[in-house]
Amino acid sequence: MKFIKDKYTELSVLDKQKYIKLIKDKFERKLAHELDLTRVSAPLLVTKESGLQDDLSGVERKVSFDILGGKELEIVQSLAKWKRVALNKYSFPIHKGLYTDMTAIRRDEKMDEIHSIYVDQWDWEKVIVRNDRTIDYLKRTVKKIVKAIADTNRILKIKGFDSVDIYKDVYFITSQELLDMYPDATDKEREYLITKKYKTVFIIGIGEQLSNGKPHDTRAPDYDDWSFNGDLLIYHEVLDMALEISSMGIRVDKDTLIKQLEKAGCEERLQYAYHQSIIKEELPLTIGGGIGQSRLCMLLLGRAHIGEVQASYWDKEILMQCEKLKIELL
Repeated sequence: MKFIKDKYTELSVLDKQKYIKLIKDKFERKLAHELDLTRVSAPLLVTKESGLQDDLSGVERKVSFDILGGKELEIVQSLAKWKRVALNKYSFPIHKGLYTDMTAIRRDEKMDEIHSIYVDQWDWEKVIVRNDRTIDYLKRTVKKIVKAIADTNRILKIKGFDSVDIYKDVYFITSQELLDMYPDATDKEREYLITKKYKTVFIIGIGEQLSNGKPHDTRAPDYDDWSFNGDLLIYHEVLDMALEISSMGIRVDKDTLIKQLEKAGCEERLQYAYHQSIIKEELPLTIGGGIGQSRLCMLLLGRAHIGEVQASYWDKEILMQCEKLKIELL
């Protein structure tokens, strides 16, 4: 675990809890204002046949269980698909949207200083029109999210905690351009190099195969349009790393859904109700994403481990390592 102690500020558990509450309260209001979003309630559970489960990269095992009567339910891995259905169900107008608190369990997540089996994020989605399905619209949306982060950090400083600086100027680069820039580096090494240089970076185009025959990273084929999506990375000084704060994008339309399912070899998903709704063009065109709540708190408070800002399960190795480094987990 790479840990730069002179960048780390000691905080009591009670002070951390106070600032976590401040960050979450202020950021969600800033986000709602910037993107014109309304808060809604969201499910923890979905059925497999609904097609609403987020399959992430396609290999993660869901947490599922049966209830009285034999019905099997799955804990959501994200709400990427549910949100689009909700926008239609609640009749949201064009350029208006929703956000919600999403919690999930990802049982196959490898635990470390930034990964936990417990996931908490703000999931958001808004209605767009076909002319909005452009890189320019995606970039404008990213800039609004970064503004909300920077404004929240400014409030944190006013309230007495001055730990990090957030660079509001976003450096945009496509995943192919990033590969061309650092052809001998791995995807994570490329992310680190570009983010350490520019501090706030958005990598466009996640999921599509690049010139080296591989995608920059895997992405489910049935929610993001791989041409109009990306990851928001911000440099985290304490861990000297590129910290992914958000994965987001313009969602698939009918043609893109079919094309990406074919590329991924997942055509059988077309039988699900969600996918049929896109094919029949019953759902609105949308843009959306997830913003990690614990990740954002970890960034703005300059924490060395995500367990400092969320209560989760940690194995003995992590507990011993944090104790040795005097990192107090919740």
